[in-house]
Amino acid sequence: MKKNLAINGGPKTIDRNFPWPVFDETDVNAVADVVRSGQWGNPDCADLVKAFEDEFAAFCGTKYALTCVNGSVALRLALIACGVRPGDEVIIPPYTFIATSTIVLEANCVPVFVDIDPDTYNLDPSKIEAVITKRTKAIIPVHFAGQACEMDKIMAIAKKHNLKVIEDACHGHGAEYKGKKLGSIGDAGCFSFQSSKNLNCGEGGMVITNDEKLYDMINSLRNVGRVKGGQWYEHHYLGCNYRITQLQIALLSNQMKKLKEETNRRFNNGNYLNSLLEKIDGIKPLSRGKGETIHSYHIYIFKYDKSKFNNLPKPEFARMLAAEGVPCFMGYPQPLYKQPLFQKKNFMCYAIPEDVDYTKVCCPVTEKACYEEAVWIMQTGMLGPKEDMEKYAEAIIKIQKAVRE
Repeated sequence: MKKNLAINGGPKTIDRNFPWPVFDETDVNAVADVVRSGQWGNPDCADLVKAFEDEFAAFCGTKYALTCVNGSVALRLALIACGVRPGDEVIIPPYTFIATSTIVLEANCVPVFVDIDPDTYNLDPSKIEAVITKRTKAIIPVHFAGQACEMDKIMAIAKKHNLKVIEDACHGHGAEYKGKKLGSIGDAGCFSFQSSKNLNCGEGGMVITNDEKLYDMINSLRNVGRVKGGQWYEHHYLGCNYRITQLQIALLSNQMKKLKEETNRRFNNGNYLNSLLEKIDGIKPLSRGKGETIHSYHIYIFKYDKSKFNNLPKPEFARMLAAEGVPCFMGYPQPLYKQPLFQKKNFMCYAIPEDVDYTKVCCPVTEKACYEEAVWIMQTGMLGPKEDMEKYAEAIIKIQKAVRE
């Protein structure tokens, strides 16, 4: 039976490509129009940039939106603008991309890792207050994979302890929590437009907020410290040139036209795939129903129980599934605090206390997700027809039967 597996030369369950990005001549023409204009930069002609920022703010339901060079910088600008000082502590989950932690270090602050909820793989609100100290200044909840964090609980904790909340919504374009767009609930919300993201232009980032003072500070920091009403060579704050270009905005503006429809398609496919996978012994979709109204499924994640697959290790299972044509991956191989950066404290920062020791950090739920459970299906695989979802389930069943025999 194992000879029937694609990894061993058998036929693939799903035999087609999942192209990304998806584009057409309207995207090409939008960029070409900017090229022909000769106004490629920002602020050579900032009208196009401002129009997209206004459109994105309206889409998210916030007063303000500011573009920048990438999602990492968006997070860093928002954190610094919130007033953190060297040595302050910032609470983050250990199951996220490295940038969520490095932007904290770049601000000379201390990342404090709090474990994730085993049902959603998002920051666990019940574990936050135990790590809050007098040096804690902010929380960065990550809406991982496009699944909303439990923002009511997180905001209540932040209000109680006078903490800032910066939403990492880099996976959450168009997703919602209780009818509110992700990123619009905390003090600021940050997005990435990097090439793998649901809305992308190769690279780029965005910060949204309802706070005018925060908006003004972020605007200054991304524009080499300039302020409204000031002169071009007048600089008030320690900023840098983090401005996005007209070429990127042209592409984003055109791609934005498809975002709502693509988000709904991913959402509906995710719900359907949940109904299929929950019937397979040893496979468990992540839980829903903790406040998310729309899940953007930048990643579709399910839990894998190797005991139901003849103790087949997760990495090997993921390789078999990918060979069957499912656009999948085994996920993060380790928590952030296990990265050499944290184990060796290669920070090049000046305000991390000597007693901070990440070799002693242990977040059991995150470690189980990394080493044993979590398998990802990438967002490109969530844009097809319902039949694709059926093929994914079929591929898993095929592998299970083969390894059991």
